[in-house]
Amino acid sequence: MFVSVLLLGFCIFIILQLKPRRPRNFPPGPAALPFIGNMLSLSPDTPLRDMEQLRRTYGNIYSLYIGHRAAVVVSGTKALREALVNKAVDFAGRPQGMYGNAIVEDRGVILADYGHKWKQHRRLFLMTVRNFGLDKQSMDQRILGELQLTINNLEKNTGKSLKAQVMFHNIASNVICLVLFGKRFDYEDEFMKKYVAGFTEINKILNGPWSFLYDSFDWVRSFPLPFAKGFRIIEKLKIMTSSLINEHKETRVPGQPRDFVDCYLDELERVGDRSSFSPEELLMSCLNLHAAGTDTTSNTLLTAFLYLMTKPHIQERCQQEIDRVLKGKEVVAFEDRHNMPYVQAVVHESQRVADTVPLSVFHTTTRDAELMGFSIPEGTIVIPHLSSALSEEGQWKFPREFNPDNFLNHQGEFFKPDAFLPFSAGPRVCLGEGLARLELFLILVTLLRKFRFVWPEDAGEPDYERVFGLTVTPKPYHMKLELRATRGTSVRVV
Repeated sequence: MFVSVLLLGFCIFIILQLKPRRPRNFPPGPAALPFIGNMLSLSPDTPLRDMEQLRRTYGNIYSLYIGHRAAVVVSGTKALREALVNKAVDFAGRPQGMYGNAIVEDRGVILADYGHKWKQHRRLFLMTVRNFGLDKQSMDQRILGELQLTINNLEKNTGKSLKAQVMFHNIASNVICLVLFGKRFDYEDEFMKKYVAGFTEINKILNGPWSFLYDSFDWVRSFPLPFAKGFRIIEKLKIMTSSLINEHKETRVPGQPRDFVDCYLDELERVGDRSSFSPEELLMSCLNLHAAGTDTTSNTLLTAFLYLMTKPHIQERCQQEIDRVLKGKEVVAFEDRHNMPYVQAVVHESQRVADTVPLSVFHTTTRDAELMGFSIPEGTIVIPHLSSALSEEGQWKFPREFNPDNFLNHQGEFFKPDAFLPFSAGPRVCLGEGLARLELFLILVTLLRKFRFVWPEDAGEPDYERVFGLTVTPKPYHMKLELRATRGTSVRVV
């Protein structure tokens, strides 16, 4: 009996020793269990709801444990801007040694840690996007050309019930393919179907329990568990992407870039081994950027048209403004946004409500840092809870509903509140922000000018609940459309 009690006491002692301990002056949070940390504090299906509850309990800055690793959740506009903007360098790192890093082999611009390599690759991508569209008309025409192909298909299916997800995903995927590879793919192309399916599968694993297990326990990584499927898929995606890059090598003219791959190859030839550029980094950057540039835009469009159909008075007011501003013009231009305050408000309200990347991409502290009175050691994971700002009471007129007035002042002029952070902020702000803004405006205006979108009679009540993942998406739905009497002329495909 004595031996049993002694053994039990010893086991309890060991467990208590293994229990994570928060450093001095660290943000508060729920008690963490040995090994699994705060895994039980967050539901896999509704983690955002649980995080909001933790925020109400512990405040805008609180801590969690991902297995044995400490993480600080930063919520609210004031705290987010303090961390991401005012103390940007302190909070600009990326977590290393996690499943996401392993999948991309610690390569690519999105998950790269803060430093010289990240800065070089970010500069190159931004330069490419700027040179191929945001300061010129070429990207407008590429997007409008892609839209014309969609419109041609939609005109054949007016009055029918269509899957919205497929349409918007195809548009967004082809736009980023034009930026990266200078080419688009037919919507029924088997190559692109397999390419997209691969990303979808990896995203499921990254957002699931096996990814958490990989991040929490080093010793499980050598076992043939389901997370190994992600490594097999990424190898297939690398082979497919390599074939696109090899096409460029055969057809490119040095010094006359057509897209991101050409720009990268030019840079690689120019600097050689004296930089962080490499064929391996190019390959993974293309995979990174395609994934990031597709889901976020398509999910925002899905959100926009879900509300435009179910709130037809908003759709009608948009169309009235579009007709007035574009009267006599063949196609819309990005500059027309300055004369469309209501449409601008609808686009931004769609981004706010869509909240496609609610927890951003995780950061880490690059050195010992202080935030709102708390001490956060170097290397601590930082989770920017962007949702908390996008629906924060006191920051929005209507924080809990879809209402374009959130972005209109008393004179009906467009304005952006400080709490509008769908792309995050600071040096780690989304690389594709400019491209996404261009896409969303041109796509929404062009489609609303041509069609009226209608919620199908047999679709039942609309469901506004969202599905949580690496990116958040509305539940699948169908749409019907009718041709409008007032519409723009066809656009030549570029």
